[in-house]
Amino acid sequence: MTATGRRFETVGYDVTAGIATITLDRPTRRNAFTLGMGIDLLDALDEVDRDDDVRAVVVAGSGRDFCVGADLDEGFVADPAISPIHREFIERTGTVEGLPRDGGGVLALRIAGCTKPVVAAVRGAAVGVGATMTLPMDVRVAGESTRFGFVFARRGIVPDATASWYLPRIVGIATALEWFVTGRLVDSAEALAARLVTHRVPDDEVEDRARSIAEEIVANTSPVAVAAGRRMLWEAMSMPHPWAAHVLETVTIAELVEGPDVQEGVAAFRERRPARFGSTSADVPAVVPAWSERPTDASHGASDGSA
Repeated sequence: MTATGRRFETVGYDVTAGIATITLDRPTRRNAFTLGMGIDLLDALDEVDRDDDVRAVVVAGSGRDFCVGADLDEGFVADPAISPIHREFIERTGTVEGLPRDGGGVLALRIAGCTKPVVAAVRGAAVGVGATMTLPMDVRVAGESTRFGFVFARRGIVPDATASWYLPRIVGIATALEWFVTGRLVDSAEALAARLVTHRVPDDEVEDRARSIAEEIVANTSPVAVAAGRRMLWEAMSMPHPWAAHVLETVTIAELVEGPDVQEGVAAFRERRPARFGSTSADVPAVVPAWSERPTDASHGASDGSA
């Protein structure tokens, strides 16, 4: 059950050995994204953050595809007249400039704000929001036959899911522009060369490779250090000068060295044994800025239109 009492209807959720596996589960629709799926994913990520036993997340798709984009039978924009799910989505996520928020963007910001690292296991097609939802994930593993499609211009719209912010930072502005203005499919070899994906493996090894990465995180790292470092790296991408990063690193290191994980990490290294970290991602020092959905500083971007 979710926090709201509604069962997951469009995603699978399983926790094994410290790894939460979230599976997009609409295989007969090639895992096309709906607002109902968006709500299920938000609830699953909330469950991830509540569960201290979860140390890493793998996101995969059931069937032969990861996600072929928005379900065109539902449309691109939340409309309360369509269904109770649309009304629930608007009630839960609010509006921007008086308009329902982009569902992919709501999900992308929630992934970015997750306290646990997220690994994407991408087989088959990853098109539209199926591609853009992976951008805030920490690691992307793709199959040899995987195709990514930033096809928005071919549908008469612009990128969603905060891709206009993430994609140029990951692959560079020139590549991001080419992929958008052509809307062509990008095979996994090109995606690997552009660093959109960090691992390219045979299709039947995608989930295993993603899980092995998650297992390495669980076995070897401090959850508080991972959560803090994950926030810091993205925060630093928007810093105007490395001095700001130096200040944040200095105060964070000073606080962490007073905690048990640093002592355990050093002791484990000296004793040549696996570390037994006892902290949780909830122990991230307050000096590390939390990833906020809406910046408090107006200079970060356009007004969100909220009261």
